[in-house]
Amino acid sequence: MKFKRAVLIVCLLLPIVGYAQTAVTNQKLTDTIGFLPQYYTQRAPQFAKEPVVTGRIIFLGNSITQLGDWKKLLNDTTVLNRGIAGDITFGVLKRLDDITKRQPSKLFLLIGVNDIGKDIPDVVIADNIRKIIVRVQAESPSTQIYVQSILPVNPDMPKFPQHYDKQEHILNTDKLIKKVTEDTHCTYVNIHDLFTDKQGRLDAKYTGDGLHLTAAGGGYEKWVDYLRKKGYL
Repeated sequence: MKFKRAVLIVCLLLPIVGYAQTAVTNQKLTDTIGFLPQYYTQRAPQFAKEPVVTGRIIFLGNSITQLGDWKKLLNDTTVLNRGIAGDITFGVLKRLDDITKRQPSKLFLLIGVNDIGKDIPDVVIADNIRKIIVRVQAESPSTQIYVQSILPVNPDMPKFPQHYDKQEHILNTDKLIKKVTEDTHCTYVNIHDLFTDKQGRLDAKYTGDGLHLTAAGGGYEKWVDYLRKKGYL
């Protein structure tokens, strides 16, 4: 009789145990795939096929980097643009071999706003940037690394993608990134404040959608002028 009662209790508990194993948390898992993955699958293999020439300047990041005509801006045909629209810190980590094998003289990294758009935690973004820095330092020790702050956004602009309306996360992540650069002894470049209006948003004169810089707005020229002024170029 006792055995039958024990079996009955176990049978009644099994559904509860099964539910506990499948619903232990409501926490959202971190998404490691960037926006517009088709750009990643097109551009990353293309980069890998290019001849390996060492000692060049590389700009690495997402669409904000991709949209910059760095060769023209720097008047240097050897500069490499390694921006991929929609990319996130996880994507940069996956394609970092293409960077380190080229042993760049200088590396300008700008990444993180798409992570924020995908609700990846600020601390995870900063930790991934730390991993990027550490790998470059280990695999290309002569490279001067410049980690640039995430740019502001302007949600009042037409066509602004609302999932980027997270300026408080941008500010907090920039603080964390700055601390990472201090810990890893590389250069933090505050370009965020170059482009803010009086409300701390991305100035409308530099953007068409509140997220990206426009080629005609003069933002890229201001960016490069600042890098030159600071002695980074």
